[in-house]
Amino acid sequence: MSAVSEVAYRLESVPVRGGELRVGVWGERGPVVVAVHGITSSHVAWTMVAQELGRDHRLVAVDLRGRGGSRELPGPYGMAEHAADVAAVIGAYADGPVPLAGHSMGGFVAAETARRHPELVERLILVDGGAPLPLPPGVDPSAGPEVLEKAIADTVGAVFARLDMTFPSRAEHAALWRAHPSFDPWPEGADAYIAYDLVGEEPELRPACRMEAAVRDGQDLYALPGMAPAALPRPALFLRAPRGMFNQPDAPLYTPGRAAEWLPGTVERDVPDVNHYTITIGRAGAATVAAAIRDAA
Repeated sequence: MSAVSEVAYRLESVPVRGGELRVGVWGERGPVVVAVHGITSSHVAWTMVAQELGRDHRLVAVDLRGRGGSRELPGPYGMAEHAADVAAVIGAYADGPVPLAGHSMGGFVAAETARRHPELVERLILVDGGAPLPLPPGVDPSAGPEVLEKAIADTVGAVFARLDMTFPSRAEHAALWRAHPSFDPWPEGADAYIAYDLVGEEPELRPACRMEAAVRDGQDLYALPGMAPAALPRPALFLRAPRGMFNQPDAPLYTPGRAAEWLPGTVERDVPDVNHYTITIGRAGAATVAAAIRDAA
């Protein structure tokens, strides 16, 4: 990953319940920004954003419990647990409240952190995530965790199914990602992103994200019966990808206005010509996200 990074980058750890949480830190001076990745991802999802932001900020991006370098941290998982971990990270790197960014499920973690620890959060930047998602058609929300697991699989697709897979080589793992429609054309940040995704040795490589962590966390992402819109305790900007998980122009993860509906008071803005992945790991999307974070810092 050092070949990708153009700014100072290092791996560090923060004590949390059950052990140490891995974080990636880009930059050596300037305001601190903390960033949180999506459901099966890692801190490396923020690499391209860090190229823009790390010149004059310190971007501290976490590996959530059960993923990446935090893979061995024990459960339970869920947004409340992740919020406690993120609060520990903010306390370790900043003397006061920080801008807190979250992509995809990381937006939910960021929102929960703000609700539980508003004194630690200056402003929220929610990147195509953080507002409750509609359940896929035909999914019964009262049917239990197994049905919600299917909803996650339907939403995320093969990159969720990979969590139960092993790969004989890094090339075969990369082939799964190269077949994904959201990675065509190949985003500039994709090589570092998928390289960090694996643990083990050939021919028994496996994704760093634990399936049980993703399944549990996915249960907190959907609009279930009894839920109601709720404003966030800090100013929030929602950056929406107009194309979806599979690069569909007609099926974004969030329809226009949904974030503002479920998170009243949130300012919603589209990021042109990106999908749910390239909004952070593509050069153009990352530049727009970094500019929004810089404005908030």
